[in-house]
Amino acid sequence: MKIFESAEMKNLHLKNRLIRSATWEGIANLNGGIDERTFEIYRELARGGVGAIITGFTSVATNDFYFGGMMRLSENKLIAQYKKLVEIIHAENCPVISQLALGAFYRGTEEIDENEMTTSEVKEVIQKFIDAAKRAEIAGFDGVQIHAAHFFFLSRFISPLVNQRSDEYGGSTENRSKILFEILRGIKNIAPKLHVTIKINCSDFTRGGLEAAESLAICKNLAAAGIDSIEVSGNGTSVAGIRAGVNEGYFSKFAARLAEEIETPVICVGGWRSKNVMEKILSDTNIKFLSLSRPLVREPDFPKKLQSGETEIAKCVSCNACYSSPSHRCIFGR
Repeated sequence: MKIFESAEMKNLHLKNRLIRSATWEGIANLNGGIDERTFEIYRELARGGVGAIITGFTSVATNDFYFGGMMRLSENKLIAQYKKLVEIIHAENCPVISQLALGAFYRGTEEIDENEMTTSEVKEVIQKFIDAAKRAEIAGFDGVQIHAAHFFFLSRFISPLVNQRSDEYGGSTENRSKILFEILRGIKNIAPKLHVTIKINCSDFTRGGLEAAESLAICKNLAAAGIDSIEVSGNGTSVAGIRAGVNEGYFSKFAARLAEEIETPVICVGGWRSKNVMEKILSDTNIKFLSLSRPLVREPDFPKKLQSGETEIAKCVSCNACYSSPSHRCIFGR
């Protein structure tokens, strides 16, 4: 496979195999509303030539106070703003997926540990994801991504390090991951036209946490249950000091193994910097798509530059300073 050949996934047509991985912006209003700053970020990304865009962390709950500046699809009154965002991206012939997430569960304004939630509260969270997906469909999004990585709520819930529940949502791998399958089924039932993907840790990289073998089992079960694609990430993202041709693709070993064992398209994020390495991964493994975050913060038009031959290596130096900059921008500018 080549980077710049067109490709198909369920309900999606991509002009190439590069996907913008969900990246935190942190500039939404308190209620999750967005304005011209957000529109401009995504306008730049869509014009920059990427094959598809996954939006930043979009909470499914109005009372998710995990951090400020979160986009939200938790209320119908927000749909119009996200419809405008979709139209901006679609104008550049680019499909867009909304990343649906939850930082933590709150009972009112009090954060509640995953183990202290009642069974009905777990089901309430499941319904919030399903309802948010329906809002995404109404807004015109081409798909949604269930965010089960990076030790946010769903990632913690499926981790044996955190989940010590004794009800139907705790104990075995099957029980801890049941929440993912109920969200998936609910979205498929209410919004069948959406592409439904998931972002999941290949490992929590923490003693007692989710390990590769268990993550692989969950991913294979998700594939069997009809997930449309799987984006492989990890709990320990944004590794510093990535150098082109040296230490790119730090989740690719797991992603390649998963791609050998399922027919569902596998997307791999994690330190991609050079055309040569990306082409080799696509040629030598069954990984179908590569997703980028920090390189597109520095150069939203990196895909166009790669395709035209203007460059073969991203300018991003993996300093991670963008994470503490306003609007998640590169400190070196363009």
